[in-house]
Amino acid sequence: MAGALAALAMCAAASAQTHRVSKPENVVRAIGVYEWTGDMAKPTASRLIPVSLFIDDKFEDADVYLAQPVPFALLTGNVYELDKYGVPLGTLHLEFARHLVAPETATTTYDDGWFGYGKFFPPALPKKSTLKGSAVAVSLNGLDEDESTPHFSARSAKPGSGGAAAPTGSTTSAAGDTPADDPDRPTLHRTAGSSDQTGSASTTADDSSRPTLHRSGDTGDQTGSTGSGGAPTDDPDRPTLRRRTPEQAKAAQADHADATNNGLNNDPNRPLLHRGKPEGEVADPEIAKLSGLPGDQDLHQMVAVSDAVNRPPHDFSRTWEGDDERQAMLTKMETEARAQLKAYEAANAVAPATPAPPQPARTANSKLRHGTAKVAPPPPPEPLLDEQLSGYLLSYGGAATFVYHAHTDGLGPTLRFVTLVAQVNMQGEPEIALKNVTDAAHLDRTPRMRLVDVVDADASNRASLLFELRAQNSRQFGLYRVIGGQATQIFVTGSTQ
Repeated sequence: MAGALAALAMCAAASAQTHRVSKPENVVRAIGVYEWTGDMAKPTASRLIPVSLFIDDKFEDADVYLAQPVPFALLTGNVYELDKYGVPLGTLHLEFARHLVAPETATTTYDDGWFGYGKFFPPALPKKSTLKGSAVAVSLNGLDEDESTPHFSARSAKPGSGGAAAPTGSTTSAAGDTPADDPDRPTLHRTAGSSDQTGSASTTADDSSRPTLHRSGDTGDQTGSTGSGGAPTDDPDRPTLRRRTPEQAKAAQADHADATNNGLNNDPNRPLLHRGKPEGEVADPEIAKLSGLPGDQDLHQMVAVSDAVNRPPHDFSRTWEGDDERQAMLTKMETEARAQLKAYEAANAVAPATPAPPQPARTANSKLRHGTAKVAPPPPPEPLLDEQLSGYLLSYGGAATFVYHAHTDGLGPTLRFVTLVAQVNMQGEPEIALKNVTDAAHLDRTPRMRLVDVVDADASNRASLLFELRAQNSRQFGLYRVIGGQATQIFVTGSTQ
């Protein structure tokens, strides 16, 4: 008996601890990089570079996933949302895609792989309200109300009396008890031919306006006798359902089989991204295709996101508390950048961009004595050009993340690029999570990292850093997840050449 009670108690405890786990969401989300030159509203030339596709809980290369014959992320009609740190600034409606193959003689074309081309649409403006103010004056005491419009009357019955509201003198009858008939008041009337007494006749007369259900076509008198009213007549405008002949059924099946066999993208179980409604086929000359790789001053980049589900926007930017905070963080990042550049110079025997001034030579007839020579001041710090510092909050309640870019002056090995990613620790100091230093002569050995933007690549409400990895004659795109002061590469595309 004691053993049975113990077993029952264990079963009850186990059942109390169990809980139902909801089915995980099936996320289908494509990420790309939209590049253009000129004005964003009317670009001179543009293109969409597919980057990643999150499907079946893993990342796929959007450039090659289900490319039969066009990659799944570049199907005509797909709609991409153009985001800046998570906030949409417009949409891109894909019209066509092209697969470019770089010739063997190409050097710096960067035109290799799949590219999408479409039209940019700015965000829709909010609709203007159609509400208008009323010209009828309404008072709270109920004396100046418009009696021709429905309203709540202040002349209500006494609470708890069960009576109706006291009518005004203009709406009462001569007897004073029954309100007069309102000519605009809706009333219910019996139809013609209806009986006022029940039980005096076995059936009521047929109402000609009463809706009826009947078969279409020549069905004959299948309802039997209907009394004096007769059978209802067919409505010539009423839609009817008819069976297809065997020949028509075979023809429909043949057409469906041909469409299934000939269309490589007609899988009924295939997931779809956000689809739009293109007005029609757009010829290539209508959309100027961007080719090559323009300079940094002319090329604009933005993250493009296409999702099978409409999701609310998530702003991942971090607002500076003031100019003092930004200047203090910029000073710390500059100090770290110069330290990384100095270490790179020492490891690669690269001469600094600003050499130290020459020291005067001492001769035998020099009048300078020991201990009286002046010590030359240290050279000024190497200037950092085109500095960029951005702050982000990659997750709810997460630490602030800062991305810093700069480069030195010079050409070839003296032109060096530095990129730093840091997260603020508990003491408020930046901890370097990712660093990249290279020079213009060794980009094939160490590509230059340029931040495109932050993006939620897997619809987890946690953003990753999308970097362009630019080599001498090719480039890739990579996603980096920054957590706890450490950066991890979670996805990288194939090389463009």
